[in-house]
Amino acid sequence: MIAKYDVLVLGAGIAGLAAARMLAEQGMRVALLEARSRVGGRLFTEHADGFDLPVELGAEFVHGRPAELWQVIQEAGLRTYELDGSSLCFEQGILRECEEMPAFQVLNELRQDAKDTSFAEWIAHKNLPAEIAESATAFVEGFNAADASKIGTAALVKQQAAEAEIEGMRGFRLEDGYGSVAGFLLRRFEAAGGEIFFSTVAQSLVWEQGNARIEAVRGDKQKGIFEAKHCISTLPLGVLQSGSVHFDPEPVRVLHAAAQMAMGSARRITFLFRECFWQSGFPDASFVFSQEDLIRVWWTPAPKIMPMITGWIGGPKALDSAIAKDKGFANLALRTLAKIFAVPEDHLRELVVGWHTHDWQHDPFALGAYSYAPKGALHASEIMSEPVEDTLFFAGEHTDTTGHWGTVHGALRSGLRVARQVLDCCS
Repeated sequence: MIAKYDVLVLGAGIAGLAAARMLAEQGMRVALLEARSRVGGRLFTEHADGFDLPVELGAEFVHGRPAELWQVIQEAGLRTYELDGSSLCFEQGILRECEEMPAFQVLNELRQDAKDTSFAEWIAHKNLPAEIAESATAFVEGFNAADASKIGTAALVKQQAAEAEIEGMRGFRLEDGYGSVAGFLLRRFEAAGGEIFFSTVAQSLVWEQGNARIEAVRGDKQKGIFEAKHCISTLPLGVLQSGSVHFDPEPVRVLHAAAQMAMGSARRITFLFRECFWQSGFPDASFVFSQEDLIRVWWTPAPKIMPMITGWIGGPKALDSAIAKDKGFANLALRTLAKIFAVPEDHLRELVVGWHTHDWQHDPFALGAYSYAPKGALHASEIMSEPVEDTLFFAGEHTDTTGHWGTVHGALRSGLRVARQVLDCCS
């Protein structure tokens, strides 16, 4: 039996939820197909007993004041707080408050060069002291989950300008977790008459102008067939590139543009402790940066006081064999924390209540952390954002055209954009 709708939306991450909600509220019959048993995609919030703040396994921070995201947060009545506290640097075995970082001054010089090169090529031509060049490279790779030998300087310049427009240096956290945003959008979608199908893994998308058919395998192993006039794909870039969903015929221009983009790598781990062991020496510690370890960035929930700390690795280092297994990652992370804060490792282990991590690189429905634009791929997202014969549409953070790749608000913007495109086709 074929289930027929006006619009099929493939993927219930933030882009898919935003698009599906808008279309359903405009009176369209919308089916939202999600491979997981939950919504949110790379928004993945868990709650631990006895802890007021949730653990984020995917996106965690609200970067700046992007209007579209804050509108949803306020509409849903969600509680937020702004990040604050001291930034600490661990260098030559000593942990202290960070001084001014020359690497950031170097990054500000990017906008002065019009040529699009890889960041590694650009930094090599600067002939900087090795320490500064390494620090700047570590920041670019860590923040963008990118390979410095691939990510393009033109994209970095566009990203810097985009961040400046939204006060991107400010960071906020949702007290109930990013999952609360996904949950709110789902409730609004269903209230408008939309239908969601969980554990529904799309295998093929056969289409012609004015008609799209998705064949999927449901959680009960039964085949499901869905059909509509329009289909929106919000598959993550890694999944789109893998070919696990077969398009017939292939939207060649879109897939060629997708192939130009790159899916970044990241690993993160959050520890829950019995006490804030760092408070005796650094009571308002917020971010901790280390140039000496595989895990180079840590953060606490400051200014909230809670025995929780998260470690982050972005870029090629996230693929290191030492952290390939979750348990190995946890052991390495604890050893690193013990060294940074000069706490005996055995004592630190005794304080651990639990730890949480998720391997996005091997998650079949993500196949990576988030996207970035390599050298020469600055306009690839614009190509992916164009409708294909008013039948196929693409959204997701990798299709954002405003310089906010890899962000929740970039994904949200793309979902709202693609919904407007579908409505324009139907008007």
